[in-house]
Amino acid sequence: MTLRRAAAPDAAEVADVWLRSFAAALPSVVRPRSDDEVRDYFRNVVVPLQETWVAVAEAGDESGVVGVMVLDGEDLSQLYLAPDWRGRGIGDRFVGLAKERRPQGLCLWTFEVNKPAHRFYERHGFVAVEHTDGSGNEEREPDVRYVWQP
Repeated sequence: MTLRRAAAPDAAEVADVWLRSFAAALPSVVRPRSDDEVRDYFRNVVVPLQETWVAVAEAGDESGVVGVMVLDGEDLSQLYLAPDWRGRGIGDRFVGLAKERRPQGLCLWTFEVNKPAHRFYERHGFVAVEHTDGSGNEEREPDVRYVWQP
C-alpha cells in the first residue's frame, strides 16, 4: 500500500472510490449531485486544484486507488475508502499524514448519522465542537464539525 499525491490520471478512480464509499457508508443520505457530476468535480476541481492524496494497492486483482484524502487549507475535506478496504489501517495512515501536513491543527465535517466516522475521528484526538441541522450543506443532512489541535 502506497500513499502518494494524486495526479490527473487518478481522477476517475478517485471519484469511483468516493461514490462507492459514500453509497456504502451513508445509504440514508441523499446526494445532490449525479455520478457524472461527481466525476466531473473530481476531474476538474479536486484532483487538479486541491491537495489530494491516494492510497494505492499494488497487488494483483486489487491494484489501483482504494482510498482518497483531500486537504483544503486546515480542512480535512474528504477521507473515503473503498468499502472492501476499511479496517486495514489506511484511514489511520491518512490521518497521520494529514497531521504531518497540518501540524497546527485540522478540522472536518461529518454527517451526524455517520457514527463510525465519529468514533474513528475521536480515536484520533478530534473533538466535536459544533452540531448543525444540515441547513448549511448541500445534502441538508445534520452534521458535526470536529477539530484536532496538537
